[in-house]
Amino acid sequence: MTAVLDRLIENAFPGIEAKPGVCGGEPCIIGTRIPVWLLVAARRQGLGDADLLLAYPSLDAEQLSQAWAYARAHPADIDAAIVANEND
Repeated sequence: MTAVLDRLIENAFPGIEAKPGVCGGEPCIIGTRIPVWLLVAARRQGLGDADLLLAYPSLDAEQLSQAWAYARAHPADIDAAIVANEND
């Protein structure tokens, strides 16, 4: 089932992947350990795209755009991940 979910995410949101054992299985930018929820949380705290690109030099604008698209499509999942990680 996990492999099927991975393929669905990759096909629907190129550049985003969720793999067990990588960032707790949370959707991340492919090739990084930067979870989408972390970027959304930073944006909610007032960081803009330029700030995020400076803070994460391995990211590019296209990857950030893919993260925002994923977050718009899965707001409840993103909110739950932010809440879950606030306590860590």
